[in-house]
Amino acid sequence: MDYTPGIFEMDIAKVNPQNNSRANCTIANQLALYVTLYSPLQMACDLPENYEKHPDAFQFIKDVPVEWERSLYLEAEPAEFVTIARKDKHSANWFVGSTAGEKGHTSTLKLGFLEPGKRYTATIYCDAADADCRTNPQAYEITRREVTRDTELTLHAVPGGGYAISLVEK
Repeated sequence: MDYTPGIFEMDIAKVNPQNNSRANCTIANQLALYVTLYSPLQMACDLPENYEKHPDAFQFIKDVPVEWERSLYLEAEPAEFVTIARKDKHSANWFVGSTAGEKGHTSTLKLGFLEPGKRYTATIYCDAADADCRTNPQAYEITRREVTRDTELTLHAVPGGGYAISLVEK
């Protein structure tokens, strides 16, 4: 299987007018795939001009590592959703990715895998309230907050959506 995440323009007709196909996912879903799909050779597969339109979301692709010390499967239901946390091999930082299928998914994410007594800055890339994988796939929100292993986050992924989180030790 050859699958490369990182598509920011889902409507292929915008690049090739003879092709009316589209990727039925959101930008937040595409960011989450950098965590949920393991590959030691990641790349940015879209056209540079599509990334230039969303430099804040592209930051996650720049930040996410490819070598992991530890992987935790936090929740999953086949063909419905998966949420995975991975610890960077070369730092104390963690990354979380969650992708949703046709029904969407709401997670209550417990961060108990973080190191006791440490504080982290969580940068959360998630579907916006008006995101839709067919009509508004580029709608996302980025929030930052301080978290610890005692923090619980409630995050919603729209159908075909997801979320990605970088957890950087303070």
